[in-house]
Amino acid sequence: MAEEQTRYSRLAHITKLINTKLDLREVLEHVVTAISEEIVRCDSVGIYLPREDGTYQGYVGKPALINGMSLDMHIVNPQFDLLAKEVIETGKAIYIPDTSKDDRPDQRAVQAFKINSLLVAPISYGDELYGLVFLFDYGAPMNLTTSEIESVKAYVNMAAVAIRNANNLTRKEKLISEKQLLLNVTRDLSLCSSLQEALDKCFYYLGKVLDNPDIGAHFIDPVLTHNLTPASLSKESDWSEEEWKETHQRVKFKYEEDLVFQEVIETKQSIMIPDVYKDRRPNHEICKDFGIQGLYMIPLVSIGKVLGAVAIVNLNNTDHVYPDSSRQLAESIVDTTAPVLFNLLYMEKQEMIIQERTSEITHKNTELEGAIADLKQLSREKALILNSAGEGIFGIDLDGEITFANPSATGLLGYDNEKEIIGCSYKQIFNWDDLVTDEDTFIKSFEQVQHYDGSDHFFSTKEGGSFPVEYVITPQKEDNFTVGYVVTFKDVTSRKQMEEKIKYHAYYDSVTNIPNRVLFQDRLNQALRYAELNQKPVAIMFLDLDRFKKINDTFGHSFGDKVLKMVAERLQQAIPKEATVSRQGGDEFIILLPTIQRKEHAVNCAQRILHTFDEPFTVMNQEVAIKTSIGISLYPENGESAETLIKHADVAMYKAKEMSGNQFQLFFPDIENRAVEQIQLENDLFKALQHDWEFELYYQPKFNVRTNELIGMESLIRWNHPQLGTLSPAHFIPLAEETGLIIPLGEWVIRKACLQMKKWYEDGHKNLVISANLSPHQFSQKKLVPMVKEILIETGLPPFLLELELTENLIIHNTEQTLKTIGELKELGVQISIDDFGTGYSSLGYLKDFPVDTLKIDKSFIDDITTNSNNAAITKTIITLADSLHLNVIAEGVEKEEQAKFLADHGCHWIQGFYYSRPLQSKAFEHHFLKKFTQRGY
Repeated sequence: MAEEQTRYSRLAHITKLINTKLDLREVLEHVVTAISEEIVRCDSVGIYLPREDGTYQGYVGKPALINGMSLDMHIVNPQFDLLAKEVIETGKAIYIPDTSKDDRPDQRAVQAFKINSLLVAPISYGDELYGLVFLFDYGAPMNLTTSEIESVKAYVNMAAVAIRNANNLTRKEKLISEKQLLLNVTRDLSLCSSLQEALDKCFYYLGKVLDNPDIGAHFIDPVLTHNLTPASLSKESDWSEEEWKETHQRVKFKYEEDLVFQEVIETKQSIMIPDVYKDRRPNHEICKDFGIQGLYMIPLVSIGKVLGAVAIVNLNNTDHVYPDSSRQLAESIVDTTAPVLFNLLYMEKQEMIIQERTSEITHKNTELEGAIADLKQLSREKALILNSAGEGIFGIDLDGEITFANPSATGLLGYDNEKEIIGCSYKQIFNWDDLVTDEDTFIKSFEQVQHYDGSDHFFSTKEGGSFPVEYVITPQKEDNFTVGYVVTFKDVTSRKQMEEKIKYHAYYDSVTNIPNRVLFQDRLNQALRYAELNQKPVAIMFLDLDRFKKINDTFGHSFGDKVLKMVAERLQQAIPKEATVSRQGGDEFIILLPTIQRKEHAVNCAQRILHTFDEPFTVMNQEVAIKTSIGISLYPENGESAETLIKHADVAMYKAKEMSGNQFQLFFPDIENRAVEQIQLENDLFKALQHDWEFELYYQPKFNVRTNELIGMESLIRWNHPQLGTLSPAHFIPLAEETGLIIPLGEWVIRKACLQMKKWYEDGHKNLVISANLSPHQFSQKKLVPMVKEILIETGLPPFLLELELTENLIIHNTEQTLKTIGELKELGVQISIDDFGTGYSSLGYLKDFPVDTLKIDKSFIDDITTNSNNAAITKTIITLADSLHLNVIAEGVEKEEQAKFLADHGCHWIQGFYYSRPLQSKAFEHHFLKKFTQRGY
């Protein structure tokens, strides 16, 4: 019964650790400790986590070293370790009492570690495997009972929960970061007005994701040779664009002959080549000229067409492989950029065509003016010019009747020959019915039309149809008198169709044919103006397809585009007629409900939409199930601007996705309040560091309880926030750690503490030691020791009066570098103490190697030291350990007299805590402890 209670206590403790969201390694270390304490006959316990190559690497375990090897040096390969492979495949724990009678375990490990019996268990939750646990002995066999194996499984289940929680947290944080980055990409690209500007944005975000600025783009569209740049290079690249293009010309690079480029174009898939010289596809001579070691090429694909490719090259090292997550994000950035490039290319091409046509018409008009002057004298030349001209030309006399027409004119107007049109009235051709009356002459009609501002003109055909034209009417003069008019015109139907197509693509998504973000924004602004005038609510619904990327990765982008089109069709069928559904990019859609009466109408619409996804989609004879997550924001309840409503709907959508997907969520302020408050506090902290007068040091005394002498004080920072009042470190130090602002803030604390201590030293207090805390970020910076040295010189404080406090967990990581840094600090003459001692794990083995002066017993042991036998035992052990290693020992958090007495009775005479005083401002500290000493109780 006692053993079961102990086990339940351990499991409850581990559960508490998981719920408090401690570091994964710390939780797993407690799991390993619990197993080793439960299975005392086990010589070694190790937790192994999976790697990308399918093997498993040691993560935490006891003991830390076996046969001179640390746990993280041990790799389990299921290809050789058939026991591990069987556990992975079956998902069940396997116990081998005698390894000499079983050949499934990796015999190399059995021989190396002299393993007699072995238990391997999967760390799994549901159907997902997170790792493996190994228990083995190299002395007496473990002889595990069924009950003990079940106990191990219970602890392993706790490890699975911890790993799952850590993975989920990491995944959520990563998704939020990637989501925001892709939103930024889409936003920035939507503002680009030129090809180069769009490429620069693409290169910037690719460089940020892949941490590599050497990025270039190649286009294969032959039209680009017309005054457009055929290739572009990132501005941050190690190459200059001029050198890059010159090298292309020198090596005579041809994408048609490049195997890598051709494979990317044909497959529309990216290619990753870590070492170009180990792969036959790249041209090794060209790679040598460019200095390329590794290559990552991504196709630019829009509407199923390949525009070219983006190449990311490694110039400094080989065998570099980008993580899958980074590659997926990079390819999403390129996929987002491709449609923008396509539209920009399309617009530039059409602009060139229009310019060329306009230039041609202007040139023709100039020619025709000379030709008309020669017509009176050269009838033969007139006929040749008229008959050969591509534009339609016809003459009109002063009565408004057709006098001649060239073959182009008769053909375009639908007449069989010139005779059929001669004598017809100008009114049969000019579509001026809305501008002139039947009584108007041609001359009067022409004069009236000159004041018409419309840009579209149409000519009527013989059969009653019409077509758009550009035309010029030139008076025909003889002896300075107008005797008629010559009309030169051109059918611009093709150009008008092209303009309409360009206009359509400017407002509609090319994949789904539904409104794009530009048109949606316009309709939303109109809806908000109407809602404001009529005081009516408006709803915004933000949709994201769950796991859509997997469909793209599995079946390809062409397949994915067909799915998106079908999704758009279903959404249009599910929403009211007055609503607008728009594709925002990728797999995101947004819906505007402009005429709802109350929020329930938006909820009902969301439920209908979710219901439309119940049936799977059939694309190219392939059935795929698609679900969606919906976020809803309401005007004016959740915002009054378009930007705010869309942002809040997006936030709510992400909350819905957290609820396992296929859900909807109404926005409420608490969803984003915490994030907004954190951002505001981060901004305030950054501003406060610019002038530093908002920060202040408080001082808590340290006493020798045996002699009642003041031995020093700890400096503790406070932030006098202009709006929030005085903030303790717990409110802003974690934020400073996260943002890196802890570096300048920590330097400020050490400098202020040294300045204050130098003042007290000059006032006659020669034996007091002031302490300041060092964060892990501060400790890891290379400039720490020079910074401390500079402050000591600058303030003139004797080094032995400064004590720097390090956390226990800090010293057990990166042992070699940690030992080196502590040694350099000790050479300066400062003292080193270990804060929170006793809360870390396995630090005792390292302690003897570190030149520290003081151990500081953590407050968690002191709180119930007189009632909790375990904490009392740990505290006495720390005191004994410090005495054995000739170290000072001090207890923090002492609040009661019985705690102080217990510590003094067991050899800990240095005490810090509320028993003597809370932290005080400098003036109060001087008054109570330096000028007129108060023993305790302030």
